[in-house]
Parts: sequence; structure tokens; C-alpha cells
Amino acid sequence: MAIGTEIRTWFEGQWHEGDPAIIRAADHGAWLGSSVFDGARYARGVAPDLLAHCERVNRSAKALMMTPTVEATDMVEIVREGLALYPADAALYIRPMYWAIDAAPGAIAPGETTGFAICLESIPLASEDATTTLTTTRFRRPVLESAVVNAKAGCLYPNNARMLREAQAKGFGNALAADALGNVAETATANVFLAKDGVVFTPIPNGTFLAGITRARHIDLLRRDGVEVVETVVTFDDVRAADEVFLTGNMSKITPVTAFDDTTYAVGPIAKRARQLYWDWALSETDVDTGRPLGQDRLGGS
Repeated sequence: MAIGTEIRTWFEGQWHEGDPAIIRAADHGAWLGSSVFDGARYARGVAPDLLAHCERVNRSAKALMMTPTVEATDMVEIVREGLALYPADAALYIRPMYWAIDAAPGAIAPGETTGFAICLESIPLASEDATTTLTTTRFRRPVLESAVVNAKAGCLYPNNARMLREAQAKGFGNALAADALGNVAETATANVFLAKDGVVFTPIPNGTFLAGITRARHIDLLRRDGVEVVETVVTFDDVRAADEVFLTGNMSKITPVTAFDDTTYAVGPIAKRARQLYWDWALSETDVDTGRPLGQDRLGGS
């Protein structure tokens, strides 16, 4: 079942209205879970870091031993075509994806044939006053030796779903998950940051979670604004002792946390500043990295 509305799907060279059936029962991706995807956003007339998301889905395919078949720049052009079918003020989720079709000898490994599609769904951005709450979970993030944590792979998400269902059953909005050593990794759906005495801390990428594109963008923008951001080992006690906690991810960009179990937080100034910096950058006429017009990120609808 789709999570959004007004769906359009690019498959086999053309855009289709709605949510067509594109994977067959015997496709490797259907019965053995070999699928990867990425999630970009179009909102306020822009699609920030769209090319980076398209590049990452190709890296994810390779990590899952599949062959990517569409260049990232070509994906951007396909997305441009799709966005033109929506109003300029639409808020959309952009999901390029691959799945393996045939199986290699032994059946378990993906074969040489790969399916590809891009799905656009209308999903409003969360309001700027939206917050969430966190709790612990008994489920942990896996390591590279036991799962494809170096890819945004569909087969990773049932574990995240267990975390989220457990948290929601306890009355919380999300789960704060540990890595294999028991330190903080991320939540079930987003990367996590905390602030203490004006310094921002976030778990250092250690091969157990996907260090997100939006996470990297926030780190860069905060540092450019003079905020000290430290990537380090973060413990659950560090989170409890924080002045503020917030989550980053492409679906909602910034989500302040108001509680972690019995510890409560106010929506802090750094989370508010990070949101402002992000949208100032995304809506600017030039890229802070290159000084050139955003171009591919500024995509107008009809």
C-alpha cells in the first residue's frame, strides 16, 4: 500500500499514472528481497541534493551485487519530466529503485538482469512545529558482516519496522537504536543529533547505519554557521544529559525530540537554526559549495 497520493511511476521508458504492478512473482527481488531504493524530496519548488540521492541508489545496487542500469544524471532528467506533471507547490517523495530480476547459479545471488523504476508520491512536509518522542528498543542495527548496511536496501527495513512498532506500542513516536557495541546508532527512521552547551554531537559512522545525505548537509551548514559539530561515540547517557535532541532525514528534514523515555527536552535553538539554514540553502540561487546556480535542484512544476 502506498504511503502517499497522486502517484506517478516511471517504468520501462515512460511515466504511468498511479501505482502499476512492476515486479513479478518469480523476480529475485520479490522472493529473495534484492531491492534498493533512495528517497529524495521535492518541496517549495526545489529538490535538494537530488543528484546525490540518485548517485547513492546506484552505489546501493552495487553493494547488493546488482548492476545499476541508469546513470544518475539521467535519473535527474527523468525526475524533471515527472515533476513537470505536478503543480509547482506540490510536496513529493521521489523514490528511484532497483530490484534483481533473475538469479545467478545457486539461486541465492542476484543475476545480471535488473529492474528499475522511479515512483513519485504526494506527501506533505511535516509542519515546522512537529516533534517526536523516543524510547529504547531491544532490536539493534546490524553490522556489515551480517547485513548490507552499506546500502539503502529494502531487506534492512523489516528490522527498522520492528523497532518502530515496539516504540509505538510503548507510547513513543520512534525508537533510538543501539549498534552492536551498545552505543547509539540512529533511530528506526532517521539520524540523530544532540546538543550540549552549544556543541552538537552525532554518532560517528561506524558501518552499522547509513549516514544520510541530509545528515551530511546539516553538518556542513551548521559548521559553516560557526557551530561546532562533533562526530563521535554517543552513549544513551549522553542523550539523557543533552540540552536538546533532534532527528534528521529527507522525509521530514528536521524533527525535534521532546522526550527520551522519562527525560524531557524543549525544542532548542540549534534545531531551529538548523532548519532555517537548510531551507535558506535549498532555496538560494547558488550552491554554497560551488558558487554555481543550483540548477538541477531547482525544478519547477507546471
